[in-house]
Amino acid sequence: MRHILKAIFSFQVLLLTCPNADAQVKSRSTDTVSHPNPLVIVQPVKGPKPISHELSVGFRLNTDGWSIFSDIGKVKAKDPRHSDMFHNVRFWQIEVTEKKDPKEYKSTSDNGGGTNTYIYGKINNLYALKLGWGYRRLLVGKPDPGSVSIHWANALGLSVGFLKPYYLNTVSDPNAIKYSDGNKVDFLNQAYIEGSAGFSKGLSEVKIIPGGHYKSSVHFDFSANKKDVIGVETGFNLEYYSQQVQLMANRPATAFFADLFIAIQFGRRW
Repeated sequence: MRHILKAIFSFQVLLLTCPNADAQVKSRSTDTVSHPNPLVIVQPVKGPKPISHELSVGFRLNTDGWSIFSDIGKVKAKDPRHSDMFHNVRFWQIEVTEKKDPKEYKSTSDNGGGTNTYIYGKINNLYALKLGWGYRRLLVGKPDPGSVSIHWANALGLSVGFLKPYYLNTVSDPNAIKYSDGNKVDFLNQAYIEGSAGFSKGLSEVKIIPGGHYKSSVHFDFSANKKDVIGVETGFNLEYYSQQVQLMANRPATAFFADLFIAIQFGRRW
């Protein structure tokens, strides 16, 4: 009887302790699932850095001269991953240009025992420093890398003209002469002309003439990737100065200049 009572008591103790053990097992299992391993670090996936800036230089051939220029741009793209294909650009432009009359032509003199070139009838050189702001808008995008995109570009700004008198060496005067009413006969007489006096002659007499400019063009972007700028541009340019300028003796003075141009442009984006 004593042994039977002892067995019953042991069985009851076993029944009371088993649920607690099962709860501890479940609790440990729950804790393991809800608290992941703190040593595991998930790194975020980084995409390519979007293109946002552009810097380029170029050469422009005008119907009335030439220009060298540089553009500093801000790329505006709806999709940064394709900013090399579908983008607009806001840019600042600095340009140095020389204006030439379409009637200019070089002549050669045999006076003085040698040959010297000069521009017959030219009385002034006009150079200009132009600062402008512009916007290049996408018209047709690139469906594939390496193809061409077409943009419409417009820019306007200030022009600062530098007018320098043009000097000639002549057999009638030991000193170089510039055009005036008093010596225009000798200045325009090709039998007296020895040649141009050179670029440095007349620099101390340069006059500054303020003005403004506007240009509109179609820009073709040939770049094959996001980093390169390879472009060709063609359009027209308008300039107006605060006073009339005369470049040739046999041509009227004007304050307004208009020309057509074609330009080539190289640079980088980042």
